[in-house]
Amino acid sequence: MNHLLSLERLKNRYFIMRHGKSLANQLELIVSSPDNGVNSYGLHDQGREQVVQSVEDTPALAEISLILSSDFQRARESAEIAHDLLGCPEDIVFHKLLRERFFGEFELNSSENYQTVWDEDGLDASHTKFGVESVDAVMDRATTLITTLEGYFTDVSFLLVSHGDVLQILQTAFHHLPASEHRSLPHLETAEIRELIVTI
Repeated sequence: MNHLLSLERLKNRYFIMRHGKSLANQLELIVSSPDNGVNSYGLHDQGREQVVQSVEDTPALAEISLILSSDFQRARESAEIAHDLLGCPEDIVFHKLLRERFFGEFELNSSENYQTVWDEDGLDASHTKFGVESVDAVMDRATTLITTLEGYFTDVSFLLVSHGDVLQILQTAFHHLPASEHRSLPHLETAEIRELIVTI
């Protein structure tokens, strides 16, 4: 279910940031299980530099009041860098709904396997082939977070720090696209920041 379809307009602003280049990216590995990602495979040195550059290049982030982040190490470290640079008044909130999409049997295997999953995504957003978390499931948890924030806050600017697939899928909700088309949107590069705006 796309929870955003029931919202005529948003009461808050939402910026997303994919984590910076990680050790998993460097090794071209899929690290999607909390058992491997929460306490390992943090940022590569280049990833730290990417986060600093992206934050400094996005003046609108000066309005950020609260950062929410996946608790995977690579996202957590990215959020901490952004938090320090922005001087946010509130502590970072680490949220499981922003965790990496689980890639099942491809865990700790080559990142070339992403494309195999994405090809299936385009055919069926509900598929769980190879033991992966479905696009529909990711969409549900990501939009649930947005609608929850909408229910509690007004006129707040949020920065959501998460992972490529989670943020690609969340973007489709704001564009009113089928979740199966998440790869049709411009690819989020590591440490890239975008504002999410609901299109009519």
